[in-house]
Parts: sequence; C-alpha cells; structure tokens
Amino acid sequence: MIPLYDINRRQTFPFVTVLLIAANVLVFLFQLSLSQPDGMRFVFLYGMIPARFQIALAGGEVSLVQAATPLLTSIFLHGGFMHLIGNMWFLWVFGDNVEDRLGHTRYLAFYLLTGIGAGIIHTLFNWGSPIPAVGASGAISAVMGAYVVLFPGSRVVTLVPLLVFFFTARLPAVVMIGYWFVLQFLSGVYALGGPQGGGVAWWAHIGGFVLGLAVVLVLRKPRRPPEVYYVN
Repeated sequence: MIPLYDINRRQTFPFVTVLLIAANVLVFLFQLSLSQPDGMRFVFLYGMIPARFQIALAGGEVSLVQAATPLLTSIFLHGGFMHLIGNMWFLWVFGDNVEDRLGHTRYLAFYLLTGIGAGIIHTLFNWGSPIPAVGASGAISAVMGAYVVLFPGSRVVTLVPLLVFFFTARLPAVVMIGYWFVLQFLSGVYALGGPQGGGVAWWAHIGGFVLGLAVVLVLRKPRRPPEVYYVN
C-alpha cells in the first residue's frame, strides 16, 4: 500500500520537512556527480558500517568517533532514485503534521535523534557487517510512529493493489501504518536467519518506528485548550 496524502490540516508551514527533503536531494545529486570509484568511497566513508564499531571497540585503527559519525551522515545518503523518492514521499506525507504538532525545533531534534537511534539498532542487529547502510528510512519510520501516536484516526488516502488492479481507500492512520509496520517486523524477523548481504535495513525501520512511538510522548507539546468566553 502506498500513501498518497493524508486528510489532516496543519496550522504552520512545514519548512523543516521541506529543508530535510532539499538536503537529501542535494546530497544525492552530489553523489551522482561523483565518478564511480569516488562515489563508492563517499558511501563507504559516510555510510553507517556496523563493523567499524567492532574494530573501534577492539582498539583497532578506527576510532569510536569515526565509527559513530556516520550514524548521522548516513541518514542523508541514498542508494538510488527510487530509494530517495520513496523515502522523501513518505516524509512529505507524514512529516508535515508531526512538525506542526511538535514545533519546528523539536521536530528537527526528533528526526535527527531517532535517525541516529535507528542506526544504532541496525548496528546491533547486524553486528560486524562490513556493508554500509544508507538512507533516511530509520528517521522517517520514527516520523510514522509519531504520526500514529498524534493522529491515530486521521485518514490516509492510500493506493491499494489488488492483483493487477489498483484502487484508492481512505484508511485510518493506525490501520495503514500498522499494516506497514507488521510487514517490516515480519521481514526483519525473516532476515535474521538469512545470510548478511545488501538490501533493506529492516531493523532500522523497526527500531526507528518504536523509537518514534516513545520519543514523541516526551517531545510533543500539550494541546492548547479551547478558549471560553463568558458573557454576563
């Protein structure tokens, strides 16, 4: 199922979400401008590689700072056009309303912290892997978790496949995102028993979503009660 848009008004312009999308696009365009060898070096330098932590903790040639820095930089890298477009679309559909409720500064902190946290969880479930992980999907999964907490009954217009046909349906956010999370969890559990290789960082998605559920409860601002005017 692909979310097309949500039926949920916002009160402020989501300029942090727009800036995050712009930053991801600009970094991806820079990646494309590099030659093949330089592009691979760029990904291996700024992508998140779990094996670096193993080397750093063993006192090897990689420092802990060098191992940890890509936890942040990797969330602005992407592996291809469809990877970028898919992530940015989900961020646009769900991020604007979460930003509206958290406020711009809290939303940016939420996005970066949960993105880093999702990278840590991916590292723990892929300990020792030499394969770089890139993409904003861990942070965006956290945004989706926050959306479920803040707007569980909001309707999401979703493109639903049925064999070779497609139709749209207005689904409650908790149903649409809940279905998405179940797929991520089942895929993550299945991947635990398979060989390590390139592909989807399922546990970054799962970990980011769970972090989003928890962190938004701390960062969300209380709803302002409606003003009441008394007429004498």
